[in-house]
Amino acid sequence: QVQLVESGGGLVQAGGSLRLSCTASGRTFGRYAMGWFRQAPGKEREFVAGISWSGFTTYYADSAEGRFTIARDNAKNTVNLQMNALKPEDTAVYYCAARPSNVVATTRSDYAYWGQGTQVTVSS
Repeated sequence: QVQLVESGGGLVQAGGSLRLSCTASGRTFGRYAMGWFRQAPGKEREFVAGISWSGFTTYYADSAEGRFTIARDNAKNTVNLQMNALKPEDTAVYYCAARPSNVVATTRSDYAYWGQGTQVTVSS
């Protein structure tokens, strides 16, 4: 079993930056692709960014492309999401997720493990 804990959320002005972190614990041996999702009130949870176990392959939602960067450090069991040029529409609870595969996935059902989320609020 793998446990995921997110941190780094907060309140920022539009145009500002935040860096989210996700730390994994438990049985982390093996290959796990990682992803970040977000969910705003009244909306479905949506994919934001993903990264393969190797770190060589990344994938971003159109809304995140050019502004967000996902990276991982397998030795530290962490994955980060650097968010720049934040917009009010980025406001949501951000969730870290893991799947037992090297391959990046963009669908919620592809991920087996989830964190509890961290709130990101961007004011205009």
